[in-house]
Amino acid sequence: MNYDVIVIGSGPGGYVAAIRASQLGFSTAIIEREALGGICLNWGCIPTKALLKSAQVFEYLNHAADYGIVCKGGEADFPAVIKRSRNVAEGMSKGIQFLMKKNKIDVIMGTATLKKGGKILVKNEDGSSKEYTAKHTILATGARSRELPNLKQDGKNIIGYRQAMNLEKQPESMVVVGSGAIGVEFAYFYNALGTKVTVVEYLDRIVPVEDEEVSKQLERSLKKAGINILTGAEVTGVKSSGKGNTVSIKSAKGDSTIQASVVLSAVGITPNIENIGLEEVGVKTEKGRVVVDDYYKTNVDGVYAIGDLVKGQALAHVASAEGITCVEKIAGQHVEPIDYNNIPGCTYCTPEIASVGFTEKAAKDAGYEIKVGKFPFSASGKASAAGEKDGFVKVIYDAKYGELLGAHMIGAHVTEMIAEMVVARKLETTGHEILKSIHPHPTMSEAIMEATADAYGEVIHL
Repeated sequence: MNYDVIVIGSGPGGYVAAIRASQLGFSTAIIEREALGGICLNWGCIPTKALLKSAQVFEYLNHAADYGIVCKGGEADFPAVIKRSRNVAEGMSKGIQFLMKKNKIDVIMGTATLKKGGKILVKNEDGSSKEYTAKHTILATGARSRELPNLKQDGKNIIGYRQAMNLEKQPESMVVVGSGAIGVEFAYFYNALGTKVTVVEYLDRIVPVEDEEVSKQLERSLKKAGINILTGAEVTGVKSSGKGNTVSIKSAKGDSTIQASVVLSAVGITPNIENIGLEEVGVKTEKGRVVVDDYYKTNVDGVYAIGDLVKGQALAHVASAEGITCVEKIAGQHVEPIDYNNIPGCTYCTPEIASVGFTEKAAKDAGYEIKVGKFPFSASGKASAAGEKDGFVKVIYDAKYGELLGAHMIGAHVTEMIAEMVVARKLETTGHEILKSIHPHPTMSEAIMEATADAYGEVIHL
């Protein structure tokens, strides 16, 4: 079985690369060992958003009186919430099956191993195997939950994100280790449904990759919602018994323990580079990731890698963009390398977080003289009407040329607003141009224009 392109892994990097390859006229196959759609569609991006939506609906019911609505009763049916999430994931996976058929991409189920000479060995669950060859092989095998030496996941007492979205019973209490996107999203979800949640973060602030003001605002909001947050703290061990788990924590304040029904390890991810034949064919790796050039070619001719396997942000939309860039380069098209400083990041807890480009600190460290503007949603008419006044929009401009260096948002629906700033940075839009672009009223997006006006001393509604 010979193909022009074989993609190993069908996540948002792999299946998008396969579709683009087929569109460009390549005979294409995709190899998947579990379920089409990979982690994102089956155990990540999509099902977690379904869980979060259920939590938000439940919170609306609990605060219906704030909107003049009287609701009697109402409780969270945890198994039903989980079931809805799984149904959403299954529907999306079926959608990928349709796309594979529509684009005439052969789907090969099994575990793939690279062999020399452009060959790929695929083993099936029944123990049988078959060999395929490809002129171009794209590795898109993704990543899994990272395990700390003192926090080994057993799937019951200490769990990862996969178990967290598929528990049979809602835990009474939970310790979440790590406060990145995965950690704070699950912390919000379980807290909203009534679980007592404690977040433990090793660094001195939660969501540490975000702008410092965003971190402080999210901590205030989560604490207000009842989540216990410990920063500058480390989980040193977990002792499990029939009564639950005793979590040992070390911080500047001293040693302490917390009782928890379950511990969620959310300390990042580990790329899936083992047992796929990298060593046999001589693909170079560094610090657990595959080394590639600007167009995702490895040091071995005909072998490429994208997504969580390579350096850069481990995000679904990044993997998709890398897959498209890789395939278009293979096809001989003129393509530009991806600008990794213009990648939007989104976190879907409540309030949401969205950001792109330089933080204020990073801009200063890079030597820019900057103008910073900020507009709180408490001054937004739309936010007030919606009862969602937490948060703000913060923008950072180069004082000399007016270049938009970064944008940082926290509040309701900001993940839907950040794309404006991504496009603005791509087009090298200046602060003056954004300020003079009339934004509709009343909308949450007005805050972008108002924050820009604040940066230039022209804000109206503050």
